[in-house]
Amino acid sequence: MSRRCELTAKGPQVGHKVSHSNHKTKRRFLPNLCNVTLISDTLGRSVRLRVSTNALKTVDHRGGLDAFLIKASADDLSPKAVELKRQIEKKKLAVAS
Repeated sequence: MSRRCELTAKGPQVGHKVSHSNHKTKRRFLPNLCNVTLISDTLGRSVRLRVSTNALKTVDHRGGLDAFLIKASADDLSPKAVELKRQIEKKKLAVAS
């Protein structure tokens, strides 16, 4: 399983571990990922995603999973999240008409 957030595409970064003697060795900075269950109001069901804690704060700030996905670009989302976004847009279009 890749260490990548399904909503923000946040992944590992590379940097240096710096010792007291200023000796630099390569290391990886991994994102803080959590397995969470988010509820889609439009679809009326819950969805399990692996997201970063930063993305959780953003989802809460934007007013829920549906609002986050509608505003997010498809390039940053995982294939699972893109499919969710498509289902939500389809359902909202059907309700509006």
